[in-house]
Amino acid sequence: MTVLPLSIFIIARNEADRLGATIAAVSDLTDDLVVVDSGSTDGTQALAVSLGARVIHNDWPGYGPQKRFAEEQCRHVWLLNLDADEVVPPDLAHSIRAVFSAGEPALAAYRLAIAEIFPGEARPHPWAYRLTPVRLYRRDRGRYSPSPVHDRVDLQAGVEAGRLPGVVHHFSVRSLGDQLDKLNRYSDQQADDLDARGVTIPTWRLFVELPGNFLKAYIGRRHAVRGAYGFLTAMNYAISRHLRVAKHYERRLLQRHRDPSARPHANRVDPPDTKF
Repeated sequence: MTVLPLSIFIIARNEADRLGATIAAVSDLTDDLVVVDSGSTDGTQALAVSLGARVIHNDWPGYGPQKRFAEEQCRHVWLLNLDADEVVPPDLAHSIRAVFSAGEPALAAYRLAIAEIFPGEARPHPWAYRLTPVRLYRRDRGRYSPSPVHDRVDLQAGVEAGRLPGVVHHFSVRSLGDQLDKLNRYSDQQADDLDARGVTIPTWRLFVELPGNFLKAYIGRRHAVRGAYGFLTAMNYAISRHLRVAKHYERRLLQRHRDPSARPHANRVDPPDTKF
């Protein structure tokens, strides 16, 4: 089958149990499949090489910087980004081929729907929530954001993005424990990002972050359609969002103890008493 003028890049770390399916589903679309590994110890690198990928090591700098590094390793101007736990089904692969069927695609960027597949499911639930980020794009018209926590392609002004038929299958949950561990680590990076940007989240958010984000996941993102397991994954999501704010609050609290001048009103000078 004819390969496309397209590079496919994947960032990975300890993904040997999932990466094989990701690569196998798209290996006939490209002659340039790039895996950027940040220090796997489970054989991810050897597996990727055996499946025809170019494997490049880069220490973890955050999501955006790592994907920008991966973009720079690609040979083609057209890029397709996949995560190591995502699989392109045949109908979506056909849609990607169709974009290039007449030569240069009509648009400079395309959104791909992505739906999670939870343990015990063979395919996405028909009512599953779908994200639709830009994943297929010209790198001279868009690049991944340099943010260490925000995973998105920033398109140049005026660039319109189309949407391809089909849905990426996202096998995001190995287990509830593994998911919570990953979300806990991500909340550390989110707290770091808030510090780096000088953002302060008000204390009242501590009391509403968990219930508010549970409803966001369970109702808004339709985890409810997965029954009891959806309830549990929605709780994990809510806990992770709560941890982001809790860690941010704790850091500010400890900083105030270390530096009295950082305490609220520590240097305040009260106005003179004008009462008689």
